[in-house]
Amino acid sequence: MSTGIHPDNQVPELADYNVYTSDPVLRRAVQRAGAGWRDAELVRQGAEYGSAAALRMAEDAEHSPPELQTHSPNGERIDFVKFHPAWHEAMAMARRNGITHLPYVDDQPGNWAAYGASLYMHSQIESGSTCPSTMTKASIPVLQRNQALFDALWPKLADATHDARDIPLEGKRSMTLGMGMTEKQGGSDVRTNLTRAEPLGQGAWGEEYAITGHKWFFSAPMCDAHLVLAKTTERGASCFYVPRWRPDGSKNPIHIQRLKDKVGNRSNSSSEVEFHGAWGVLLGEEGRGIPTIIEMATYTRLDNVLSSAGFLRRAYALALHHARHRWAFGKALVEQPAMAELLGDIALESQAATLLAMDLAARFGSQQPLDLAWRRLVTPAAKFWNCKRAVHVAAEAMEVHGGNGYVETGAIGRLFREAPVNSIWEGSGNVMCLDVLRAVSRNPDDAHQVLDHLETIVADEAPVRAAVQQLRQSLQRPPAELEREARRITQRLALCVQAALMLQHASAAAAGAFIASRFDADWGPVVGVSAGTADVAALLDENWL
Repeated sequence: MSTGIHPDNQVPELADYNVYTSDPVLRRAVQRAGAGWRDAELVRQGAEYGSAAALRMAEDAEHSPPELQTHSPNGERIDFVKFHPAWHEAMAMARRNGITHLPYVDDQPGNWAAYGASLYMHSQIESGSTCPSTMTKASIPVLQRNQALFDALWPKLADATHDARDIPLEGKRSMTLGMGMTEKQGGSDVRTNLTRAEPLGQGAWGEEYAITGHKWFFSAPMCDAHLVLAKTTERGASCFYVPRWRPDGSKNPIHIQRLKDKVGNRSNSSSEVEFHGAWGVLLGEEGRGIPTIIEMATYTRLDNVLSSAGFLRRAYALALHHARHRWAFGKALVEQPAMAELLGDIALESQAATLLAMDLAARFGSQQPLDLAWRRLVTPAAKFWNCKRAVHVAAEAMEVHGGNGYVETGAIGRLFREAPVNSIWEGSGNVMCLDVLRAVSRNPDDAHQVLDHLETIVADEAPVRAAVQQLRQSLQRPPAELEREARRITQRLALCVQAALMLQHASAAAAGAFIASRFDADWGPVVGVSAGTADVAALLDENWL
């Protein structure tokens, strides 16, 4: 970033920069995971994401929301969602950059970290398109439970081109998948779902069913298929593959009732739908639908962690860029002590969030016992923490911009409206904290393994070591006593993990600043109280090249 001053003291747009090469924390994480083979491609993607053309595309997609067309001019039910061309550009970008499939088509070392880097960058520029893209990727391990179905779909899942045509799947090059879990009477409590599935008999892809009911949130209704929870008469909640078009070429009777008028994420279509005997195929074991579809949700929770780390990075980049170019009282804002402290604090937040997200992504490619335990325990904690911090920091970054931040013509307003979606998607904050406690109760050895590992890393840092020991003591209490403390425990776990990662992978100065600030008794929800160091400029430089 240059620090030239505009004659009107107005800040130029942050555009035509490389999102990847300007982010040393991300680039080192990719190398550390063994994904150096992907570096040149990520450099290309970074230039693409930071280009003025990509930024205009994202604005057009956001300001031209999708439109629902339930019927054709002659009254035929079509349930079609019309998108601005910019949406399809964003979807094509996500697809060619590997966000729909990379870890499953390339088994080179560090493939999950390579994937994570692309998603992290894409989320900074156009987040709505990440919803159907990451759900497509997350559906792959679930679809593999039905081998005949998976074999038929795999070429279209692995294709790197975006096929926007609304035609039967047999005629398409590629496909996208979404998810239908929640209903209005239960929300996160999917055990209360009412949608039912009636058996139709055995087909080429397994047991076929007719599905009747509704979904309160049906993400990305123009996806070529969805994984849907419905109850069978015999065994209850089961998971089904439900395509937009039946195999015979007729439209599946999935009626879109309306598109949700969301606070943010406006480029993407979220809908409410009704099923009127929609054709579907059983995935996994009948009656085991919730754990089956939760496997998909586990992968999308990783994506929430990565995406929110991207939001934090974007907030930092926009705030730092503004502060370097805007002058007040004879100095650039970045040189004002209070502003420098705030920016340093945001730099630490972004750096720790990136390390947390990329470390977690890298562990998704491993079957080592520690990595499996880490994923079960840390995934919900990381989703809770990164998503919460993104909302808070986006608001602070908006304040850095002053009044110019609170208008829709700038990038920061869209980021502010977008940030809360990841906290809600795939389980809100309380659900994540309760999932941490469930992971501990179901696999106590996982918690011991993770805490032992953390304690080894932070052994020389008294405040962090004390926090890890306090966690260990808390988790020994009966589960019924822990629920009230769920958020406190999850926050402490996330901070201990971030501290360990900073000690391992950040500079000694940055790690020391993180621990000095985050483990100070005065540290709390107000960003900018302390950056933990007198050399704030070094923190800013460590997080921007």
